[in-house]
Amino acid sequence: MTQGRPLLNRRLAEFGTTIFAEMSALAVRTGAINLGQGFPDTDGPEEVREAAVRALRAGHGNQYPPGPGIPELRTAIAAHQQHRYGLAYDPDTEVLVTAGATEAIAASLLALLEPGDEVVALEPYYDSYAACIAMAGATRVPVTLRPDTSAGTYRLDLDELRAAVTPRTRLLLINTPHNPTGTVLIREELAAVAALACERDLLVVTDEVYEHLVFEGEHLPLAGFPGMRERTVTISSAGKTFSYTGWKIGWITGSPELVTAVRSAKQFLTYVSGGPLQYAVAEALRLPDRFYAELRADLLAKRDLLCAGLAEAGFAVYRPAGTYFVTTDIRPLDASGDGIAFCRALPERCGVVAVPNAVFYDHRDQGAPFVRFAFCKRTEVLQEAVTRLRKL
Repeated sequence: MTQGRPLLNRRLAEFGTTIFAEMSALAVRTGAINLGQGFPDTDGPEEVREAAVRALRAGHGNQYPPGPGIPELRTAIAAHQQHRYGLAYDPDTEVLVTAGATEAIAASLLALLEPGDEVVALEPYYDSYAACIAMAGATRVPVTLRPDTSAGTYRLDLDELRAAVTPRTRLLLINTPHNPTGTVLIREELAAVAALACERDLLVVTDEVYEHLVFEGEHLPLAGFPGMRERTVTISSAGKTFSYTGWKIGWITGSPELVTAVRSAKQFLTYVSGGPLQYAVAEALRLPDRFYAELRADLLAKRDLLCAGLAEAGFAVYRPAGTYFVTTDIRPLDASGDGIAFCRALPERCGVVAVPNAVFYDHRDQGAPFVRFAFCKRTEVLQEAVTRLRKL
């Protein structure tokens, strides 16, 4: 039928089933506690869910919503950026609603890259980055965040970042707060990234979906730095903040030229999605600041509970400054340092599922001994997971 030609095109040949699907299936099969995939095990605010119910019953968004997103949500996104960060965006020309942050990433990279362009991305990185860069025909150039064992954190080497930029570099792909390491880039690092982008005339796509999950330091949007507003596509979503990951409501903000470019790709991906849910997310973004403070306090307590339990179980723990993931080094427990094998065996050994960080690296040996756990779960679930991990 295909004369021996592979069915999957060569750009995607290196990508199989995502590690999240594999490990979640393993959790179901073994009945293990799933601390692998990053989704909460409770719903978000009841008033937000009821807003979705009202929209459904009122017939709001049950048919195709406007391609850029409903005006109410675009206005709420612009107001959020102004209130939280002092960034002013026109909701009509500088905001675009997407099917989650994943589509926002795909549409941005497909729109802004040409075959042969290079994209500098912080490694380890969310697996969709590599796939989307490949689909655009571009080349990814990783800059690795390095673990600092003494501090129990990861850090960006700015000299390595600068050295990674070549005449073929088109775009920097920045993720802060960073998944999976939990790193929150500080002002001096972001200023250096901004200066490099301006000096080399680079576009920047920033994935900021964990913007409200910061425990140490503060989240500073790169678009707020000098010279960056006109060259930065900022991505966020409702899923991580409001604990409705299945709704898949994301967005971008940027200059009219950048938003128009991304919309040109987005309209041929999903066109639109989640009409009634967009009304609910518009209400969610108007929740008082108290909501964000309570969210942070709740996750901070869960972070500390899981970090303490992992350390007690024998892992070397890298305490995250943001997100709801904690990275560990398995070598105190497993001299082989094979995180993939460790994660595949963990459910049978003690009834807990985690994700190996090696899958987030181009050169898997660099991430081989590191394993990621999610703490966006109920406290009693985390307590039970800690109890089970003590068996190691």
